[in-house]
Amino acid sequence: MLQFQILTTDPSSHARRATLTLNHGPVQTPIFMPVGTYGTVKGVMPQSLHDMGAQIILGNTFHLWMRPGQDVMQSFGGLHAFEQWHKPILTDSGGFQVWSLGDMRKITEEGVTFASPVNGDKLFMSPEVSMQIQTVLNSDIVMQLDECTPYETKGHLTTEAEARKSMEMSRRWAVRSKDEFERLGNPNALFGIVQGGMFEHLRQESLEALVDMDFPGYAVGGVSVGEPKEQMLQIMAHTPHRLPAHKPRYLMGVGTPEDLVQGVADGVDMFDCVMPTRNARNGTLFTRFGDLKIRNARHKQDHQPLDTSCTCHACAGASGVAWDAGGRGGFSRAYLHHLDRCGEMLGPMLTTVHNLHYYLNLMREVREALDAGQFAQFRAQFKADRARGV
Repeated sequence: MLQFQILTTDPSSHARRATLTLNHGPVQTPIFMPVGTYGTVKGVMPQSLHDMGAQIILGNTFHLWMRPGQDVMQSFGGLHAFEQWHKPILTDSGGFQVWSLGDMRKITEEGVTFASPVNGDKLFMSPEVSMQIQTVLNSDIVMQLDECTPYETKGHLTTEAEARKSMEMSRRWAVRSKDEFERLGNPNALFGIVQGGMFEHLRQESLEALVDMDFPGYAVGGVSVGEPKEQMLQIMAHTPHRLPAHKPRYLMGVGTPEDLVQGVADGVDMFDCVMPTRNARNGTLFTRFGDLKIRNARHKQDHQPLDTSCTCHACAGASGVAWDAGGRGGFSRAYLHHLDRCGEMLGPMLTTVHNLHYYLNLMREVREALDAGQFAQFRAQFKADRARGV
């Protein structure tokens, strides 16, 4: 089940504000989706996700197939009960993970044969297998199995012919994914994935073929795969707004806060990225006024929170009152610097909460600006604030 209702559009860009209704509830878009690879957003309790305004999270088909496996997942009736998250979940198809195994896998028309990274077992992933796994997971949004077209392989740039071959196979796999999804009677929503590498005419061809197949929603894949930023922005400017206006559009694996705001302007409704969670564990924090490296010695005696305007638990504590509004319940930069230096596990837990809250709050501000007809002004203010620096 999927319903998509556009509430307002922005006259100065392709941005739109909508409500996406799925089997496990509504999602207000544009939205960022925290990544929960193994059935957990690393280091974050489901209640914390709820408190920071997460509406939908990701699970990873490939990794959950490896561990805990289908039998365990089936016994719980799917991923929602297993991880105690009762709002919507989107699962990727496993295509990207299989692709990233490199020399450990062999791709044919039928599917992908590979050695399990867990125990070395010989395994086979096909569009049909991916649909079967995702049906057991009972995720609200299911992704077709696609072949991820790399930007380059061992220094060799992907040629147009190679990108076409890859895109055309993804297109055939889309047909097989849809057939199997329907055969299984899956009550959720299947998205098609636009591929085509860095070639706009291939993207257009892929898009048209998928639109003819009438998926409930569409994703733009194969970006953020090692290409220069300008080329990524070029595909973002080309593809999303050409997808059907009455269906949700998902940009896979992107990106920085700047990429998200640009993506919204390009007509994207949904984003996911490991950046906020991964960067948090590595000590890079996103704030309204630019990025902050908590490992820098300059923070050793700083009493301020990470972001003085932020209301997350790390910055504002249980009260939720930002430092700028007089709140003093949050944790200092000095304390987070200390936790990082000592390797204490509370450090990455707090920084992860902060970064995810920052991303989700950024999207909330985007939605509010669209509701108020102020998106152009919001973009200018966002850019100025981020350039100011911490």
